[in-house]
Amino acid sequence: MHCAVLVFPGSNCDVDLYKAILQIKGATAEYVWHKDTDLDRFDVMLIPGGFTYGDYLRPGSLAGVSPVIASVKKAANSGKLVLGICNGFQILIEAGLLPGALLPNQSLQFICDVVPVKVTQSESPFTSSYQLGDILRLPIAHGSGNYYCDEATHKELKSNGQIAFSFTPENNPNGSDAGITGLLNEQRNVLGMMPHPERAVKQWLGSTDGLGLFQSMLEHHKA
Repeated sequence: MHCAVLVFPGSNCDVDLYKAILQIKGATAEYVWHKDTDLDRFDVMLIPGGFTYGDYLRPGSLAGVSPVIASVKKAANSGKLVLGICNGFQILIEAGLLPGALLPNQSLQFICDVVPVKVTQSESPFTSSYQLGDILRLPIAHGSGNYYCDEATHKELKSNGQIAFSFTPENNPNGSDAGITGLLNEQRNVLGMMPHPERAVKQWLGSTDGLGLFQSMLEHHKA
């Protein structure tokens, strides 16, 4: 499984993501600058966290029209896996690959913490190594992760099983609608999520709960 780690001006989690991929036997990774447009050699597209273009206009909006994004859309339409983490989730929404919006946190404060995250969909290329209802401990670090969508979209997401991860009712740190913090597209080959699985791949990091996500992707690739 050869993974593209996309790098934009302002990305700051690209190295973490690259090193996390290398923890998975059978996976390789390569950095791709946002002006490159040839992604054909990759099996998986990874969009890391950060503050692309200084979050000007709104988080992810400028990166969402970068040259590489047209190639990401092409890859997604062909069925390849696309994962966006934190700012990467914001970019996927701005690019129109996922529905809804990510608003400023309800508290209007930047939140950096390790929180419980519930697996709400285990039948996807990203979550098959988990059990439905598993509670993971994953880091979060964002100022705009408050997921919002209208009622009709919410019903559609639930009906299609597109909600991959959610915060528990007792701990919804950013005020997201129904605690949504990980979202699949209808085909389930695109995932955006606010928590950082790439920061939970070693016990000395405090958790290894993120490994299952990358292992799920590898198993999907091998199938």
